[in-house]
Amino acid sequence: MPEFKVDRLFDAATVSVSRVLCSGTCRHRSAEECASSTHLVFPYRGLFLRHVGSDQSVADANHVLFFNAGEGYQVSHPAAGGDACLSLGISQPLLRELAPAALLQPRDEPGFRMQSLRIDARAQVLVALLRHSLQHGTIESLEAESLVLTLVCRSLGPRTTHAPGATHARRRLVDRVKMLLASDLGRRWTLAQIAAEVGGSPVYLTQVFRQVEGMPLYRYHLHLRLARALDLVAQCEDVSALAQDLGFSSHSHFTAAFSRAYGRTPTEFRQAALSRHA
Repeated sequence: MPEFKVDRLFDAATVSVSRVLCSGTCRHRSAEECASSTHLVFPYRGLFLRHVGSDQSVADANHVLFFNAGEGYQVSHPAAGGDACLSLGISQPLLRELAPAALLQPRDEPGFRMQSLRIDARAQVLVALLRHSLQHGTIESLEAESLVLTLVCRSLGPRTTHAPGATHARRRLVDRVKMLLASDLGRRWTLAQIAAEVGGSPVYLTQVFRQVEGMPLYRYHLHLRLARALDLVAQCEDVSALAQDLGFSSHSHFTAAFSRAYGRTPTEFRQAALSRHA
C-alpha cells in the first residue's frame, strides 16, 4: 500500500470524518508537514510518534492528538506494522464552542495548547462505533453528527482526560514503555521484563508511569489490548481466538474485561456497530 491512504467517511457543514491508514515504512522522522485546519486525530491501531519542535507525543489508542492549523510537525514510526486513525475536522465556531478555553491557544484560528490528551474507555468505544457504523453504512447523517459531537465533548472533558505531566526525562521513559507495549500487544508482560527492556527498577517505573499518565501501567496496557479488540471484533467470527491473540487467558476473561471497560459484551458491541438502529 502507499505510505498514506485517506478515506473520507463523512462530510457535513460542521464536521468531517476520515480514516487515515499509514504503512509505517519510514522509521525516521518524516519531512515537516503542516495541517491546513485543526483536526482531532484518534489512533485506533498501531503506534507512531509525532514531533513538534523538540517535543514528541506517542500516538496510540489511548490518546487523542491535536493537529493545529499552520503548525509544523513530523512523524516517525518506531514500531512495525503501520497505524490507522480516525481524523475529525470540526468547524471553527463549533470547535470554540466545544473546547474548554483552557485547552486553546489565544489566537484567531482555534488551536490546542498541547499535542495530545489521554482519553477514557467511553471515548474509545465511541471512536469504534463511529468508524464501524460509517464504514458499514449503518448510521444516518444526523446520528453521525451527534456521535462526533459526543466524542469530541467526551475527549475534551476535564473529568475524562489526562494531560501528561512530570519532567521531560520521565515522559521520555514512559514513551519507551508505551512503544514496548505496542510492539507486542498479546504478550503477557511482567514489570521485570519491561524494566529490563527500558531501564529502571520495576517500582520506579510504576511510580513514574502513574505520575505521567494518571493511571497504572497494567491498566494502560489493558486498554490498548481492548482498543485493538474494538478494531477487530466487528469482523471477527472467532472471539476465543481473538482473546488468545490479545493475551487473555480465556474467552470469559476477555469478555469480562471488555464488558467492564465498555459496558457491553463483544457480541453486543458487534451488534451495535453493525445495526442501523444501534
